[in-house]
Amino acid sequence: MTLQSLWRFFAWPILAGLLVAILAFFFFPELRPQAPTPVAAQPLSYAEAVNHAAESVVNVYSRRLVEPSRHPLANHPLYRHLFRHPQQQERMQSALGSGVIVSEEGYLLTNNHVIDGADEVLVLLHDGRRARAAFIGSDPESDLAVLKIELDNLTPIQIGNPAQARVGDVVLAIGNPFGVGQTVTLGIISALSRYGLGLSAYENYIQTDAAINPGNSGGALIDATGKLLGINAAVIDDTVGIGFAVPADDAMKTLESIVRYGRVVRGWLGLDVERITPAIAQSLGLQNVTGVLVTAVLPGNPAHLAGMRPGDVITHINGQAIGNERQGLNQVADISPGTRINIRLLRPQSDSRLPQELELQATVGERPPPAAVNRT
Repeated sequence: MTLQSLWRFFAWPILAGLLVAILAFFFFPELRPQAPTPVAAQPLSYAEAVNHAAESVVNVYSRRLVEPSRHPLANHPLYRHLFRHPQQQERMQSALGSGVIVSEEGYLLTNNHVIDGADEVLVLLHDGRRARAAFIGSDPESDLAVLKIELDNLTPIQIGNPAQARVGDVVLAIGNPFGVGQTVTLGIISALSRYGLGLSAYENYIQTDAAINPGNSGGALIDATGKLLGINAAVIDDTVGIGFAVPADDAMKTLESIVRYGRVVRGWLGLDVERITPAIAQSLGLQNVTGVLVTAVLPGNPAHLAGMRPGDVITHINGQAIGNERQGLNQVADISPGTRINIRLLRPQSDSRLPQELELQATVGERPPPAAVNRT
């Protein structure tokens, strides 16, 4: 058999096979060999991130005058004659924490519990300078406070974007644990939007396993580039690796409101709500419904004036779905008082009919001071 005849014999099968392979790779991409997914190289050091943020984190020392305790009969002449107690002296009680410089004008964010009741607050900067801090305002419902120092050449921290943070992202906590001096700890974001912890009325915490100890409160939780993700706030007692920080965007909104109004202005409807459990949904004849159950409506307040009743199920506010009671509380709080809003709800019927769908309009009021009960 000649070479030409061999070529004719094998050419068509080879060409047919190549054609079939090309068509298979074209119509079935999964058959193509996959290149290995590149793994992002992790930095060997986070020193640059710390250098960007460290100058903005300060130590906060608060002091308050403590009156001596006195016996109820201490002023009675007979009591003084019989017991002759030495005169008790007033004393200063000290507390320590951390803070974060967020503006060139000298505004600081810290935790309310760090400076609560303080008669004097001192700040120690990273460069060794000291300053007496002026109290601007606080918000016990988010455990945040705003201070101001009058110094030149301050370095405000860069604000990050907590909305883009992901579970598993590397974070670093910077603060003054136990008063030993500025300290950095490393961890990851363990969870986002934690609430229901009983730490404050408005909870939307970033959870991290970066070590947060007494004295870290009010310090910075930063990302791997040195930008502020949160204000370190709390740990769960007797636990390791479970700390919480207030998201930076929430903290900055609190600061802006305190600086502008002297307090945090929040929206208010005047009602109590609770999440809808499967048992509650079944009792109300609801299926595949997300929202919150109204358990009480305060007379004369926006919800009452809009026609809402206990037993109503709120599903949307201004077209935005409500998933749980904490989300609803925060959603209403973010609306400016005086704003007209649409509330979509379901009203269960007593005669087992399908729930009535309603859309009401309400004018948002201003949430009363924290002494009032925790209502939406």
